[in-house]
Amino acid sequence: MSDKSRTASTTIAAPPATVFAILADPRQHPRIDGSGSVKDSISGPERLELGSTFGMDMKQGASYKIKNKVVEFEADKLIAWRHMNPHIWRYELTPTADGGTQVTETWDLSKCNPIVRGVLSATFGSRTQKALEGTMVKLKAAAESDAA
Repeated sequence: MSDKSRTASTTIAAPPATVFAILADPRQHPRIDGSGSVKDSISGPERLELGSTFGMDMKQGASYKIKNKVVEFEADKLIAWRHMNPHIWRYELTPTADGGTQVTETWDLSKCNPIVRGVLSATFGSRTQKALEGTMVKLKAAAESDAA
């Protein structure tokens, strides 16, 4: 694995608009979180767009609150956010020939300075990889349920 990013992908039997609707609604993030750390959406618009900010109640050991900002956005194709550090959580959606969606989630550390990147990768890399994979499972189930 690279120290600059971690990724996970899945194919979902639902159109990109259905998948994107879940990702662009911060109130649904606890529904799809594979890490178990996202507990609740506490602030933000009903639908995210470029520049939107949203807050989440989190728990990794201790409870805490985090504020995120959407830094990449293309409806039904791409959404990414970050909080105080420059690392980004990105979702890329590609339609499949059968009307489904290929989704890739990336934990992107490439904008972090090398020291921070190394620390984040060493400290959280394995756990984040498992969380990304878990999120793909939950996102697939949620989107396929919503599409049915």
